Amino acid sequence: MALNNPAFNNPAFQDSRAVQRYPGGANAANLGGATSTAQRAGTDAAAQAHLEGMYAAPPAGSTDTGRMTVEDTVAKTVGLFAILLVGAVAGWLWTMSPVTAQNPVPTALPMIIGGLAGFVLSLVVIFTSRKKVRPGLIFAYAAAEGLFVGGISAFFEFIYPGIVTQATLGTLVVVGVTLALFASGKIRASKRATKIFLIAMVGYLVFSLVNVGLMLFGVTDSAFGLRSEVTIFGIPLGVIIGLLVVIMAAYSLVLDFDQIQQGVRNGAPRQMGWLGGFGIMVTVVWLYVEILRIIAIVRGGE
Repeated sequence: MALNNPAFNNPAFQDSRAVQRYPGGANAANLGGATSTAQRAGTDAAAQAHLEGMYAAPPAGSTDTGRMTVEDTVAKTVGLFAILLVGAVAGWLWTMSPVTAQNPVPTALPMIIGGLAGFVLSLVVIFTSRKKVRPGLIFAYAAAEGLFVGGISAFFEFIYPGIVTQATLGTLVVVGVTLALFASGKIRASKRATKIFLIAMVGYLVFSLVNVGLMLFGVTDSAFGLRSEVTIFGIPLGVIIGLLVVIMAAYSLVLDFDQIQQGVRNGAPRQMGWLGGFGIMVTVVWLYVEILRIIAIVRGGE
């Protein structure tokens, strides 16, 4: 499916014939040329022996086959989130380090540096992964995003105590429910839903750019711009938009899971698991920040 997380734009996730271009694929087995009757008979016998051995042997993993598997992708994703967690702790400590009785204001440097570095690294990973996956860049992205997440979390926690716990629980609930529904087959990606998702994403990006512009030029002095200044039936606009974005992020997770399954079915190389973990991390961080902002807008109006 073309309309998905940019992290999954590699042909290995898109082309059902990708297996033929990777080690161990159809070309490696030399299945395309003409063969004699004797050769075909030998090939059939070998194939039969291979099948018998395959069913007798234990299931082959990603290490044995060199191919992407769901289990290996999960392990890689967990590893990336571990790096993000370490970076988040560093970002949190750095943000709160200047806070004293004389200077009760945290620094925004970790949030700014981590956000900019993460943005640049994400673009590099996305545009270079079509030719080659570089895990080192994805590790660096995870560390930068950790710095950003730790910085913004500490900043919000300083203003609204307890908000990080609330946002974390909210994120885990959304991810858990989405994963459970996807695993049970009750929710799947479709072309129509994905097109609606794309239109909604464009609209959200336009609104965000307009909102930032109004804040920069002093048209609105509210902490969240139009998000907290405009209300609809007494509900802040930011809460309404935020809830819609949470739904969008949940659907983005469905697209991520679907693309990972597609990569496994296509026989994608094992290294593509890093891209799968990267794509999930991008979506989860987006979801967490949006939930953090929704709670902040609600608590700011109390």
